[in-house]
Amino acid sequence: MNQRHSSRAPRQLRRLTADSLHLERVASWQHAEWSHLTPGETPASRLAALRAECGTSGVPSVFVMLANDQPVGTASLVAQDLELRPDLTPWLASVYVLPEWRGQGIAASLVRRVTSEAEVCGIPRLHLFTPDQQPLYRRLGWTDRETLVHHGETVTLMIRQLTSRAF
Repeated sequence: MNQRHSSRAPRQLRRLTADSLHLERVASWQHAEWSHLTPGETPASRLAALRAECGTSGVPSVFVMLANDQPVGTASLVAQDLELRPDLTPWLASVYVLPEWRGQGIAASLVRRVTSEAEVCGIPRLHLFTPDQQPLYRRLGWTDRETLVHHGETVTLMIRQLTSRAF
């Protein structure tokens, strides 16, 4: 039974650290959700990659939403996320919320946190790709840039302008 959790549960949005107790759980979500887009990835290699993404500020950074001190969602700010477009950087990546916690604004909070992190660092724009969450990102100010086929899946590459500064 897929039961939604209470929106009144105490929540905290935190930076994930390389020594976090939640690292393995988040890596397992990412591997289960997206390993088809990263051929050759194993649970161990996903864990190692996630640990390397746990920076102390800027790029890279990983954030988690905790409810009752347990992770219920995650999002990352990374230098590269789409091998088809190595010319683009940085990226909002790995936005994931447990199914039973969806529909409560958690993904939007995580996306805003990554966006804020990028803005504080003076990053003028972010990129992301998604096969199916375009409406969510459009509501949060992202625009479609192009459609690509990535490992057999059609995805939309999206962009978000953060500052008016030209770099």
